[in-house]
Amino acid sequence: MGTANDKKATILIVDDSPDSIVLLSSLLKSLYRVKVATAGDKALLIAEGGEPPDLILLDIMMPAMDGYEVCRRLKLNPKTAEIPVIFLTAKSDDMDEERGFELGAEDYIAKPPSPPIVMARIRTHLRLKSVRDFLKDKNAYLETEVVRRTREIGMIQDVTMVALGSLAETRDNDTGNHIRRTQNYIKIIAESLRDHPRFAGRLTGSTIELLYKSAPLHDIGKVGIPDSILKKPEKLEPEEFEIMKRHTILGRDAIIAAEKCLDSPTSFLALAREIAWSHHEKWDGTGYPRGLSGDDIPLPGRLMAIPDVYDALISQRVYKKAFTHEAAVEIIENGSGTQFDPDIAGAFLDMADRFKDIARNLRDFGG
Repeated sequence: MGTANDKKATILIVDDSPDSIVLLSSLLKSLYRVKVATAGDKALLIAEGGEPPDLILLDIMMPAMDGYEVCRRLKLNPKTAEIPVIFLTAKSDDMDEERGFELGAEDYIAKPPSPPIVMARIRTHLRLKSVRDFLKDKNAYLETEVVRRTREIGMIQDVTMVALGSLAETRDNDTGNHIRRTQNYIKIIAESLRDHPRFAGRLTGSTIELLYKSAPLHDIGKVGIPDSILKKPEKLEPEEFEIMKRHTILGRDAIIAAEKCLDSPTSFLALAREIAWSHHEKWDGTGYPRGLSGDDIPLPGRLMAIPDVYDALISQRVYKKAFTHEAAVEIIENGSGTQFDPDIAGAFLDMADRFKDIARNLRDFGG
């Protein structure tokens, strides 16, 4: 009888008795490939070789290394642990059988062996092994497929974030690489604060990565602001500024609408929603849209506030010239404790040079 792929299964006979080897070999050779070992150490070498057997018939009573020890070593080795072992023994004591099963043997055949019993047991255990191998291969395939699909979903999420962020960018041509710079800013500032006592446990590696991916959506609500206001070269009138401030609410509502399409109580868009809604709040409560203050401002919004302001300051707009890096740093330092969370502002000041490097490497065309 062959295995599932029609290749003859290989049986390893381990026995120090020539009579037993002759008997079993003559019984099996017409249906299986037969290998022989007359000692335990030789059996281990064959089993661990390039073509391990599909099943082992293992005598218990052998000199130097008995069958129990051979079985124990087989089951400890990941390469041979799945090979079925059937003990061949003249022992019939229940304690001997219990010991064999505890070591991982699949079955016992009493000596002298009955040919029909030997053949039936071998067929049974080869079939069981074939099923186990199939399931193992299937599980390995499924695990690989899950990893692939998870990676694919992650890439789709990333592309969605950037694409939607770029959509807002097209409404405001001066922003250029703004979304790419700000997502790098927020990542490094969050990483610097992950061990800070105030933020302990909240800025995990996965959260920081999601902050990085969510940052492009911070101004997604600008798609709902009229060009006459969004691109106005002069200072906005008070009523126009009120309309402009609504981009935070429009962004939040757009993300909420997207979240409702997802069958998940906490979607990957949750941080993006908080960023879009709260990155214009101020530490002293004078920001918008809700006038939140202090720790009532969601942490993602507080983290996004400095990257957004810094990049706006150093970028040229239709209504202003670009500030120097040094001037932008000074403005943010002066806003610590009023506009910005003081600890986040402190982290920014400690790594302001890294912000400058990012701005230089991702500068706008013509900037």
